[in-house]
Amino acid sequence: EAPETTDERPAALAPFRPETKGAAIAELLVRPEGASLAEMMAATGWQAHSVRGFLSGTLGRKHGLTVTSELKDGVRRYRLGRTEG
Repeated sequence: EAPETTDERPAALAPFRPETKGAAIAELLVRPEGASLAEMMAATGWQAHSVRGFLSGTLGRKHGLTVTSELKDGVRRYRLGRTEG
């Protein structure tokens, strides 16, 4: 299911100013294939623990977004959605 869009941007990107590191991660996560930890690290220059903290703290608790992960071919991929309610 495709995310709702507003002004050509997926709704999940609304909390982030364009061209920020948070927006870079969110843009990777809304893709159908999602993003690997390595892709998010490369996009931001952050270390793994910083990316994971952003996923759970900023996206999860602060913005109420759901980050799902799936292990495929030995690579964990993350995707973004919005919680119900």
